[in-house]
Amino acid sequence: MRVARLLPFVTLASAFVITESEVFEKLEKAGQHLLGKAQDAIENSRNALDDAFGQAVDTAKHVGDTAYSRIHEAGCDVEGWLQGSPFVDELEEPHHPPHHGPPHHGPPHHGKPHHPDHGHKPNLTIYQLISKSKYTTKLAELIDEYDDLVETLNSTKANYTIFAPTDAAFEKIPHHGKKPSKEFLKNVLLYHVSDDFYPAGRVLHSYTIPTLYEPENLGHKQRLTVRVTLKGPAINFYSKLVAVNIFATNGVIHGVDSILIPPPSVAQIIDFLPGEFSTLELALGKTGLWDKINSTDYPHEGGTLFAPSNYAFKKLGPRINAFLFSKYGAKYLKALLKYHIVVNQTLYSDAFFDATSKTEEVEANRPPYFHFDLPTVLKDKFLAVDVARYGPFISIRINGFSRVTVHDGVASDGVLQVVSDVLIPPKNAASDDAEFWRGEEMSVEEFKSRLEPFVEDENTEL
Repeated sequence: MRVARLLPFVTLASAFVITESEVFEKLEKAGQHLLGKAQDAIENSRNALDDAFGQAVDTAKHVGDTAYSRIHEAGCDVEGWLQGSPFVDELEEPHHPPHHGPPHHGPPHHGKPHHPDHGHKPNLTIYQLISKSKYTTKLAELIDEYDDLVETLNSTKANYTIFAPTDAAFEKIPHHGKKPSKEFLKNVLLYHVSDDFYPAGRVLHSYTIPTLYEPENLGHKQRLTVRVTLKGPAINFYSKLVAVNIFATNGVIHGVDSILIPPPSVAQIIDFLPGEFSTLELALGKTGLWDKINSTDYPHEGGTLFAPSNYAFKKLGPRINAFLFSKYGAKYLKALLKYHIVVNQTLYSDAFFDATSKTEEVEANRPPYFHFDLPTVLKDKFLAVDVARYGPFISIRINGFSRVTVHDGVASDGVLQVVSDVLIPPKNAASDDAEFWRGEEMSVEEFKSRLEPFVEDENTEL
């Protein structure tokens, strides 16, 4: 089923963010309400999850039969979103210049969870709550197959967060087909668990969340994306939060209505979204770069692809596009694409991983504006990336002009940041008065002059 294959890729539709205060307030109140129910349930020797999931399970079953078609409609029709959020367009530029270099953060919070005072404290671990609930029997059965995971979710050495799929979430899986391998299933389970404490308030004010799953070519823990969308708060866009803040002695449980699937590679995401990236895929194929980013012969630890959509290429105009995709423009096209690729440095909205120096920067008390100079595959050329937060909104600009319209397209080997414009190296790049392109009309001759110094450089490998 093609829709089922597209399920992991709908993260790319996650840039359209709604941050009305009422949404946050309602979810916070819901969390407190569910927590109160949970404590009463424990006191009465019942499982907290049964009360928390009770109201959600009927809704989950109701949409079960049509879930995949709805996910396809909502998650894969991203053309409008890729052109940018109108909310972000209205935001003002920072009043203070961003500081240079990666932000410096404190370590993530790993202390004891702070529980609201309801007169009782949790007395069951995450594993015990899940294993005793009548709404998470299938999840419990899977966890029971892995003794080390059982031990982890019973351990009080850290405070974990688990996004627990209900039994109704498992019912969305097509009944035909082969059962996945035990290794794959374990990775799926690990992708639902974070070893940091994320109550509902912190979830909603995060852009990505690290999990226990670590792919081979990523170099760090795979992350989940968090969005408050038109259909409510969701993880990886398609999995809705149906219950929040069920506290355990070793962390917190949030219920979700769909299983979270570990994302595929950057190349696979591009391939499965031809409506948005067919031009980019064609360009990568014509220049031989597709084979390099899609091959294990070029090992790397993460990376960032600033991916121009079909709409971004269209904005270049018909003459430049005709030149780029002609036999005369192939070398120029290759140089252009190299300027969009960063290897071994993975930049998320709220985290940065540099495999070249083994440094990790994550959001803690970072300033609202910060700056990165990221080295591209194009020799000695950098991208100037400015990230600014406006409360729950975020704005990412490249070279002071092009916006990231869809951020944090998590992949197994890096991250996609979808840009509103094709990125072009600056004019007079070797001098102090380098001129960045800001969307003005450009002739083919001007375009060629910007890329001319790089078209003969064929030695840089991914």
